[in-house]
Amino acid sequence: MDFDQLAKIENESERLSRTYEMTKIQYGNFTIRQAEVADAKQLAAWWNDGAVMAHAGFPNGLGTTEEEVIEGLGSSRMVIEESDCLIGECNYRNMSDGVAEIGIKICETDCQNRGVGRKVLSMLIGWLFRNGCSKIVLDTNLTNTRAQHVYELLGFRKVRTNIDSWRDQLGRLQSSVDYELVESDFNSYI
Repeated sequence: MDFDQLAKIENESERLSRTYEMTKIQYGNFTIRQAEVADAKQLAAWWNDGAVMAHAGFPNGLGTTEEEVIEGLGSSRMVIEESDCLIGECNYRNMSDGVAEIGIKICETDCQNRGVGRKVLSMLIGWLFRNGCSKIVLDTNLTNTRAQHVYELLGFRKVRTNIDSWRDQLGRLQSSVDYELVESDFNSYI
């Protein structure tokens, strides 16, 4: 994914926000809420961290500033909190009538491998289905087997594997897996 693709995603996200208006989703000590200006410093830190961004094709990070993050904040850019502490981010965008594409990053490593992703995805996916979505799609790097395992537990069906279909910021060929989920296949973990 390159910078133009990221900009396109942000523009599409704005369009979806007019269809699905989210303010806050809560479950236990987890919250998904609209990203705010006060979150920009942490978002920039995560986006500039190559370890966090490598799966998205940016092993050197994005090289973005806090000001650029603020300019790009939109209604479909959300942050994830656990006990009021930022731990990650997620987003959604309208692909077509009733179809939304989602993305998620649990950015804090001490929050990974604890089932947090399953719970947060269950929160977001459940909200999207309750608000008129009929199908949810996503893609992930073929090497991100941990994410694939979580998506499949939630009921996502692997649609396609795209071998050597894009290049990361270092020019290395990368492969991805496309997934889709309909409500009748959804296994919620909340």
